[in-house]
Amino acid sequence: MTQSVNSANDLRAKSVEELNTLVGEIRVELFKARIQNHTNQLDSTAKLRGMRRDIARIKTVLRQREIETLVAETSTGKDVQS
Repeated sequence: MTQSVNSANDLRAKSVEELNTLVGEIRVELFKARIQNHTNQLDSTAKLRGMRRDIARIKTVLRQREIETLVAETSTGKDVQS
């Protein structure tokens, strides 16, 4: 299992591709952990909560970058279409 994400600052140092890859890896691990939980093989159910929070943390950083890009484009006068 991958190490849990330490902080949003660590995530901000990574590229968008790295973050998207990390989300995918954590989702696969989360799926496996859910299966283990339902078959009573999971040691700590807190791992599920931690993985969900890690995914949320990564998605938050990705969204912040998206918003920053949109704000930068609108402030430079570029035409932005959603």
